[in-house]
Amino acid sequence: MVEVGYTLMCEQRGPRELVDDAVAAEKAGFAFAVISDHFHPWLEEQGHSGYAWSILGAVAQATQSIPLMTYVTCPTFRYHPAVVAQKAATVSLLSGGRFTLGLGAGENLNEHIVGGGWPSVDVRHEMLSEAVEIIRRLFEGGYVTYRGAYHDAEDARLFDLPEEPPKIGIAASGRPSCELAGAKGHMLIAVEPEAELVRMFREAGGAGKPAVGQLPVCWGPDEAECRALAREQFRWMAGGWKVMAELPNPVNFDACTRFVREEDVAQQIPCGPDPEKIAEGVRQYAEAGFTHVALVQIGDAQEEFCRFYERELAAVLKDI
Repeated sequence: MVEVGYTLMCEQRGPRELVDDAVAAEKAGFAFAVISDHFHPWLEEQGHSGYAWSILGAVAQATQSIPLMTYVTCPTFRYHPAVVAQKAATVSLLSGGRFTLGLGAGENLNEHIVGGGWPSVDVRHEMLSEAVEIIRRLFEGGYVTYRGAYHDAEDARLFDLPEEPPKIGIAASGRPSCELAGAKGHMLIAVEPEAELVRMFREAGGAGKPAVGQLPVCWGPDEAECRALAREQFRWMAGGWKVMAELPNPVNFDACTRFVREEDVAQQIPCGPDPEKIAEGVRQYAEAGFTHVALVQIGDAQEEFCRFYERELAAVLKDI
């Protein structure tokens, strides 16, 4: 069975609303919750981008048992990996050990803002590998000094550590990142139901470890309205991951996707009231070998979506 989770998407909801959404998701019975970590939204129509880590602290106190996870944090540009380790340890303590640290190589959209440039993907993977090493060492306790090609840490120590360090998930979209996830992560994170990613992850040391995917949906009573909303809010997905990682600002995503049609978006995103459409999207991840799928409800109808999940969708998904 695939475990089905809920996405707190900072790009489309304000901080207070996201805390309420997390409470609703827990009440509805979602198996876990993930949160995006952005500085900018993908599109200005989305209109939000609160600080995920402050929101996580509030969510940790407002909820009781739902597991939490970043999906994902980039620990190499706007955050130093030692600071990421400190934040993760703190959220783990606040949540009673419910937190998993999801990491990735980042997107230009969020990381260029500190003025450090945006290197090629191979360099970004090397930077991520160093960052994961620093974080893992800090989670072990004691003082850490690290000299790398991209990151340094000097006499750094986490004084507030949970008894069990947070698990680390690593986002992957190709062989180098799958190998990094298999070697240094506790789970794979991906945004496409590609069996090849799971296979490469398992071959690189990820056998028996979870693989977590994500499925955007636009549920609502009127399919036409849902299709229009999905295009407005999520057309940024149309270019694929290689484009998504490279564009620097919402205005660039708007220009790149201006001619994306509703039908193009609807081919990628289940729209409307039919739970079977969502089930088919989850099934694609299950057939590719994923063990967890986090749903992203597009728009503001989050409480309504959580009630729909509790009332109807969970039963449809339970045997996938």
